[in-house]
Amino acid sequence: MHSTQRGLAETLRSLHQDGVLVLPNAWDAASAAVIARAGAQAIATTSGGVAWSAGRPDGHGLTREEMAVLVAKIVRVVDVPVTADIEGGYGPSAGDVAETVRAVVDAGAVGINLEDSTAPGGPLFDVGAQVERVRAARDAATGAGLPELWINVRTDVYLFGIGEPESRLDEVLSRAGAYAGAGADSLFVPGLIDLDVLRTLVEQSPLPVNVMVWPGAPSIADLEAVGVRRVSVGTAIAQGAYAVAERATAELLEKGTYGALEGGLDFGTINSAVTR
Repeated sequence: MHSTQRGLAETLRSLHQDGVLVLPNAWDAASAAVIARAGAQAIATTSGGVAWSAGRPDGHGLTREEMAVLVAKIVRVVDVPVTADIEGGYGPSAGDVAETVRAVVDAGAVGINLEDSTAPGGPLFDVGAQVERVRAARDAATGAGLPELWINVRTDVYLFGIGEPESRLDEVLSRAGAYAGAGADSLFVPGLIDLDVLRTLVEQSPLPVNVMVWPGAPSIADLEAVGVRRVSVGTAIAQGAYAVAERATAELLEKGTYGALEGGLDFGTINSAVTR
C-alpha cells in the first residue's frame, strides 16, 4: 500500500468530520479531471455513468475487472480522494464483495459505495446477509493494507419503495444500526429528500447520512441545516452531458447551426486536465 493512498484515505475521512461533503459524480477520467478542476474536494464515481461510458447498462453491466480498470483511469488523473461505486459488490456473497474491494483498492480508490439491494428495484438483502457483506468489505480493505477505506453503505428502502411508507424510516434506522456495527462509515439513503424525515434520521442514525439530489431537491444549504453530512448527484451530471450531445447533434442535423455547442470547455483546458 502506497503511503499516498493512505494519505488520501485519511483526507476523505477528514472531509466527513464537519459540514457537508459535496460529491459531484464522475463517469470517466476526463469528467473526473474537470470536476476536480472545478474545486471538488473528492471524486465519487457513478456506476450508471461509468457503465454507459463503456457502452453497458447500469446494474452490474460491467464486470468487476472492467469497473476497476475505469476507476484506475480516474485515479490517475486527479490528486483528490476517489470513492468508487461498486453497486452491489459484483456478486451476492461476502466473498464477492471482498474480491471487489480488493480490486478497487488496487485501482487506487480510498472509499466505496455498497448497495443493499439484490437487483435494481429490489428486493433487499436481509439485514444479516448485508451485515456479512459489509464486514467482508472492511476485512478485505484491512487485508489490502487500507483499513481507512471509507465504506458508504447504500440502503434502497426509499429509492425502491420497500415496505409501507410509514415503516420505511424504522427500517432504515434498523439497518443503519446493523451496518454501523459491521464496520460501515456512512449511510446512503437515495430517494429520501423530505427534510423533516431526514432531520429525524440524522438525529437517530449512528452513521452520518448521505443524500442524493437532483433538480427540484432541497438545496445543499437546507440539507446541511438538518444535519446531512454528504451529498451526491448520482448519474445527473452524466445525464446532463449526454443531453448536450443529443441536443447539439439534433441542431447540427436539423438546422445546420451550432448554438448548443456554446459554452463548452476549451480544448486546452480539457487536454491539460488529463495530462499526467
